[in-house]
Amino acid sequence: MRYPPEETAEKHARILEQASILFRERGFSGVSLSEIMKATGLTHGAFYNHFESKENLISESIEDASAKALDFMKESAASGGSMTQYVDGYLTEQHRDERGNGCLIAALGSEIAREPAAQPAFTRHVEGTLRGLAEPLAKAKKKNARRDAIHTLSSIVGAIILARAVDDPELSEEILREVRAALD
Repeated sequence: MRYPPEETAEKHARILEQASILFRERGFSGVSLSEIMKATGLTHGAFYNHFESKENLISESIEDASAKALDFMKESAASGGSMTQYVDGYLTEQHRDERGNGCLIAALGSEIAREPAAQPAFTRHVEGTLRGLAEPLAKAKKKNARRDAIHTLSSIVGAIILARAVDDPELSEEILREVRAALD
């Protein structure tokens, strides 16, 4: 049975959304296609109507999550959000704790090296994020805008990774606080 194109597109988007959340929460190998499809309310068999393989889903979910994150970054900048506000919003306990809706880079960066098919999409996301961070610096005539953007991105991603990894809540909060202070 063929579904209307709008319904097919909506189902495809739902699969991408749920896959992205589950991948960020549990990693690529920590979630099965059946679990992803169950989260969307669809059957496992319907998966192959939308994607060729799990690798294809991984790449598309990175592209989708990236587009949403970069759009959010652009909207924030367009509405007058500063770099400091972006960093402060990124380095929060809420972001640390909500992996599934958090930063793609912090959640999946270490796994991408084992997923060569996903590396191009991930690379485009990193480049887009760096452009988003460098643009306000360049407008402010900062001499080393790209270098500063790389430093900022590396610092905030590293801080989230460390804050998630330690089992001491006070140390976790200290990491976030100190990196925020260092970048302000």
